[in-house]
Amino acid sequence: MDITKIDKNFCARSADENGFIFCDVKNAPFVIEGLAWYNENNGAYYRLPKTFTGKDVNAGALDLSNHTAGVCVRFKTDSPEIMLRAKLAHGCDFNHMPRTGTMGFDLFFKPDGRKFIFNHTVQPGYGATEVKALAAANPDGKFCEWLVNFPLYGGVEQVEIGLKENCRIAPPKAHKNAPVLFYGSSITQGGCASRPGNAYTSMLCRAVDAEQINLGFSGCGKGEEAVAEAIAKLKLSAFVMDYDHNAPTVEHLENTHSRFFSIIRKAQPDLPVIMLSKPDFPYFNQESIELNSRRRDVVKKTYLDAVAKGDENVYFIDGQTLFAGENFDLCTVDGCHPNDLGFYRMYRKVLPVLRKCLGR
Repeated sequence: MDITKIDKNFCARSADENGFIFCDVKNAPFVIEGLAWYNENNGAYYRLPKTFTGKDVNAGALDLSNHTAGVCVRFKTDSPEIMLRAKLAHGCDFNHMPRTGTMGFDLFFKPDGRKFIFNHTVQPGYGATEVKALAAANPDGKFCEWLVNFPLYGGVEQVEIGLKENCRIAPPKAHKNAPVLFYGSSITQGGCASRPGNAYTSMLCRAVDAEQINLGFSGCGKGEEAVAEAIAKLKLSAFVMDYDHNAPTVEHLENTHSRFFSIIRKAQPDLPVIMLSKPDFPYFNQESIELNSRRRDVVKKTYLDAVAKGDENVYFIDGQTLFAGENFDLCTVDGCHPNDLGFYRMYRKVLPVLRKCLGR
């Protein structure tokens, strides 16, 4: 497809001074992913059903649903350069996380047709909520697939891709697997990866060729039944249950974890479910170690109870093993949130289990 032949409602502008034509990514042949209720929400960049109210889910999760963790756009093109123009809903600068992660877009491409490789990152300047920048380069002009990850924190109002005049553009190749959904905490949301593509959820979905649906909510993944009921209606290849960190107390985890799993399992008896406990064990604090062990035991009990009932599609990963190994103490930015090393180790630990799930 010649980009200049696209419906003029999609690309109403003529080429800019550098020869780029900009298209809103909500229009074909671009494919937006990571928004499970995109159609029901009338095309809003919002990660939970818009029908949810404070009676269904805590206010923090509703607000954080505007953040675009896990959202991406995919397409194919032979444009030798790609521009990105975006307007963010609001700024989101943290003291312990680079702006490339909180407000940045990173681009991957498949120059060999087999594996996504990182190409470039763009992000707004300090205090800005708009970005227009050369986002990627493909000097060989190969017709290949592209993936653009949206910011992990902060929402977007509009995202446009600029491609060179007369280049080709087409939809991406269909995924090998149905979406993988992750539900959990700030770690699930991607705090504190240096780029969206470095979150463990993003690495996993690239590795198994599946759409990522990220329902990570910083401090607000609390296991409400309404969320479980919404997830239970989705067609998924696997579900990663990772909200241990956000249960306010051990008792809260006990009262919600098994129930959350049961709602999904009742609706989808064969869906592979991976349960994780929190990864950050403060090895120097015995009291915290004991508390975290109690929390881990709650998660493991949900798993063991399911196995005892004959469930063969449930898996448990001990969070204490996620950072384990040499230099385990270098895996976070603050003793809690993973840096890129921490996320990579989480990815390496979860990947074999996820592949086993999908292989079944």
